[in-house]
Amino acid sequence: MTSEKKSRSGGEVLIDALKINSVDRIFCIPGESYLAALDALFDRDEIELIVCRNEGGAAYMAEADGKLTNRPGVCFVTRGPGAANASGGLHVARQDSTPMILLIGQIARRDIDREAFQEIDYRRMFAEVAKWVAQIDAAERIPEYLNRAFSVATSGRPGPVVLALPEDMLTDMTAVADAGPWLPLSISPAHEDVGRAAAILAQAACPVIIVGGSGWGDSLRRQLQSFAETQAIPVVNSFRCQDFFDNEHPNYGGDLGLDVNPALTRRIAQADCLLVIGARLGEMTTGGFSLIDIPRPRQDMIHVYPGAEELGHIYLPKLAINASSERFIAALAELAPKPIADDGRRQQVAQAHQDYLDWNRSLPVAGEIQLSEIFHRLRSRLPEDAFVCNGAGINSGWLQRFFRYRGYRTQLAPTSGTMGYGLPAAVAAKLRYPERCVVAVTGDGDFMMNLQELATAMQYRANIIVIVVNNGIYATIRLHQEREYPARVIGTDMINPDFVALAAAHGAHAERVVRTEEFESAFTRCQAAATLALIEIKIDSDILTPSATVQSLRALKN
Repeated sequence: MTSEKKSRSGGEVLIDALKINSVDRIFCIPGESYLAALDALFDRDEIELIVCRNEGGAAYMAEADGKLTNRPGVCFVTRGPGAANASGGLHVARQDSTPMILLIGQIARRDIDREAFQEIDYRRMFAEVAKWVAQIDAAERIPEYLNRAFSVATSGRPGPVVLALPEDMLTDMTAVADAGPWLPLSISPAHEDVGRAAAILAQAACPVIIVGGSGWGDSLRRQLQSFAETQAIPVVNSFRCQDFFDNEHPNYGGDLGLDVNPALTRRIAQADCLLVIGARLGEMTTGGFSLIDIPRPRQDMIHVYPGAEELGHIYLPKLAINASSERFIAALAELAPKPIADDGRRQQVAQAHQDYLDWNRSLPVAGEIQLSEIFHRLRSRLPEDAFVCNGAGINSGWLQRFFRYRGYRTQLAPTSGTMGYGLPAAVAAKLRYPERCVVAVTGDGDFMMNLQELATAMQYRANIIVIVVNNGIYATIRLHQEREYPARVIGTDMINPDFVALAAAHGAHAERVVRTEEFESAFTRCQAAATLALIEIKIDSDILTPSATVQSLRALKN
């Protein structure tokens, strides 16, 4: 802790507190409500300021940065509309359990409760979506509030924190001393609980491990892979956590989410033990809460989760363990018996992986574009540490089914299913790891929601590759529309701009692909371009999922 006290503005105290807590990057849209904080950044080169084009894009970038670092991603926005625009990023951080801090410039304290220009009570506005919402009304309390924000954002189940900063508070002078950096916490499991978990697993005939959540790392993934090998247990990933386990590993059994492999659904139903590590078991992972019985699962469930409030929230497990994934897996690997010699369990592991490989094979559809083949070819063109980012839409279903992830945190995708996430997340990934290849896979509707962040990518030389699957419709909604109201199309058609011309206007290299065989050469040129690049893939609007077209859905109703 710094003992020397000198007079500084609230803005300077704030930026110093961020620096002390090892913040090296802030994503923002500038606003007059926090000019004092911006001015404090002028002389502090240790923190890079990334100026985005919309608060929504800035918040998604901060959330993605939090995923990549396991430290709070920081976003700074102005009051009222700026804060409202950033709310989507908060929602992603909440549902994905990502540490994040949103700093909001607020109106002057003297005008509170007068419905001043752009005034909002953020405690009420964000109470449901953030772990903690507060307003700092005294500059001398900034170090206290900032350290608490870092602690709350990272402890238990991680998530977003919101701090409102009145503009006159940021200009107040104070001689407050700085606090030391916040100290991350990790929750260790009780020794007897780990022993019970090991015993339950050893006695099971058909166990399955389900992994997800936040706070993982590559060493943890490898430790889990080793444990799964020796204990002969298939491992599956929760929704959009496919990179938590090497998809090429012989113990990998696939992922739970949209359009799940029917063989995997049967495997979960037939299992006699489910070890769930870090996953909440939300709606998407459990097939609309139908895959596992509520409240008491038929299987012996061991649920390991860092937030005690989640244990028993929906499912009553046989054994609930309040612990971080890292501490639990380390303790379990140490206590586990010698390698399992059960041939039946080893055969199940082999079959689970074969089921995944069968599901992952290319699936031909009508037309010149075969998306399954394109994603297989994309996989062959990318190094194992490449990032693949996506938002929501039908295109993401093709990606999740036909792409294979090898390394941890090479997939950036929101479990909340928000559109417009993939492009900003890709920018954040490239800024954090400029030496690695980063690809954003988007649909046309998805891309249009944050396409302005192409300008951010160009400004900061974040040379990502954007793939836009263009079918001219909001395809996910069209899918549901055709199922429920066939041929009564309304609200799901789009007239798009020329995406190649749009990318070129931003100074990017751009390609258009209308046949499958054109993709590899186009992608090679994008990789060689040494600048921001975009590939538009034109696909027929009749093609929805690997197993459904508009015409096939209409035929079902006739």
